[in-house]
Amino acid sequence: MKKRGLSVIIPAYNEEHRLRASLEEIAAKIGEAFSPVELIVVNDGSTDGTLSMAEEFAASSGRGAVFCRVINLPENRGKGYAVRRGMMEASAELSLMTDADLSTPIEEVEKLVLVMEEEGADIVIGSRALSSSDVRVHQPWYREYGGKGFNLFVRVITMLPFSDTQCGFKLFRTAACRRIFEKQKIDRFAFDVEILFAASKAGLKIREEPVTW
Repeated sequence: MKKRGLSVIIPAYNEEHRLRASLEEIAAKIGEAFSPVELIVVNDGSTDGTLSMAEEFAASSGRGAVFCRVINLPENRGKGYAVRRGMMEASAELSLMTDADLSTPIEEVEKLVLVMEEEGADIVIGSRALSSSDVRVHQPWYREYGGKGFNLFVRVITMLPFSDTQCGFKLFRTAACRRIFEKQKIDRFAFDVEILFAASKAGLKIREEPVTW
């Protein structure tokens, strides 16, 4: 896999206790595979020390091969809004959306990039629901069954073929997908469905890849 630039968008709401460790892990584990790596922390109106921690990390990262930027939202607007803001300001060829807790290990992005390159995809979504997905820590039963029920509803209503639209680990070709995010309306739950539905209608190629979770 050839080296290319990667923007990593991390929506963060009250992540003071784990954000720095996650940023350090991202920088350490993908800094050699991608260059440059732009970490975009979108502080979504946190009420703890998330903002100051992100700004401290950004100041210490400088402007090297791996650097960090912070976008501060004074009020909580929702994960969908935070991701959209990050996508609007991403500068790299590829953009990865990932949760601050790194429930999907950051190294999995290399699998998504390979699928994108081999299949000419514009979006590759991580999936916890395929037969080869590696789910090591399960959510409470009611959340898992609720998620399956929601996904079935989504597939019936939208005709999208994907097994898991809600996994917080998705890779985008920045230029191709920015126009989709520009029109995004949903700021909170199910924004992922809107993005995938709009991308499909726009003719973008989407692939689903099993990941560790």
